[in-house]
Amino acid sequence: MRIGCVREIKNNEFRVGLTPDNVKSYVAAGHEVLIERGAGVGSGFTDVEYIAAGAHMIDKAADVWSSCDMMVKVKEPLPCEYPLFHDGLVLYTYLHLAADREQMDALLAGNVKSVAYETLTESDGSLPLLAPMSQIAGRLSIQEGAKYLEKTYGGEGVLLAGVPGTPRANVVIIGGGTVGANAAKIAMGMGAHVTVLDISLKRLETLDIMFGGRVQTLVSTDSNIERAVIDADLVIGAVLIPGGSTPKLFKRAYLKEMRPGAVFVDVAIDQGGCGESSHVTTHDEPIFIEDGVVHYCVGNMPGAVARTSTIALTNATLAYGLQIAANGLEQAVKDSPAIASGVNTYGGRVTCKNLADSFDDVDYTDILTLV
Repeated sequence: MRIGCVREIKNNEFRVGLTPDNVKSYVAAGHEVLIERGAGVGSGFTDVEYIAAGAHMIDKAADVWSSCDMMVKVKEPLPCEYPLFHDGLVLYTYLHLAADREQMDALLAGNVKSVAYETLTESDGSLPLLAPMSQIAGRLSIQEGAKYLEKTYGGEGVLLAGVPGTPRANVVIIGGGTVGANAAKIAMGMGAHVTVLDISLKRLETLDIMFGGRVQTLVSTDSNIERAVIDADLVIGAVLIPGGSTPKLFKRAYLKEMRPGAVFVDVAIDQGGCGESSHVTTHDEPIFIEDGVVHYCVGNMPGAVARTSTIALTNATLAYGLQIAANGLEQAVKDSPAIASGVNTYGGRVTCKNLADSFDDVDYTDILTLV
């Protein structure tokens, strides 16, 4: 199979879909790899390293798109890339289609076989391709939140740990999954008082054991969320429905009740966000202020730490990518329920149930009926 990888063009996105080590693995398996020149520079990988690994370097991204059988990326294609889709292309990347109807329609119209990192699910319910970025985003959320609590950014001027004689900051995390657990870990490490809310009692019990009872755990209800965020200095939105739209658990009405200069970091913004007041921001302009509350809603948070993120992501994506390349997507879907769960569009149909359920006029088709 001919594997392609192009430079990411999303605002301040420095990650890359394949590292030179990944290229070696694909080449060793008998595949041809096409890399756009400069694709890996933002993550610290030079063209020389890719050439040494066996890649063919291509000057224009359009030529990579037109020549490859499978495109391996990090972020979703942007509208200027939609005309580069071709019939039967396998697109292997993060997609977040529930928050992007235009992209979904373009993939369907282009007959693209899209495999979304964020919906690929193993038999134990884990999300192996989402997990590494969730870990990074969770940890980054506290780092960024702490920064924007500073008065110079419009924050209330609170240090998470405080100092002797002053109160610690209150950090409230809505969602106790991978993002929430990693956010809690860093917030605790920085000395904050941490509260985590989740709908699963079992998950709350796990977190209680994980953190030795040092984190306040609450069942996620509207009443508990409202009471918690009113006293919060920093709120982290860490809610996820794989492939589906994120429920709006952080209500706009809460803003007027919160402390002026409190910060809300919506890590769920890729899937539409869990805040009613959220809208996507970029690393160039990461924040906005509404009703005195600072909102940080960057859609590609891990891109800020591109080298760590690229290595962590490609460590996870490589094995599944090699399986698709070796057998073709159709056979890979038959052989691997995990890969089947990652397919979002195929043959002009939506094949992810949570995605289809996000739109009133979209039907779901089981991928196994199409291959």
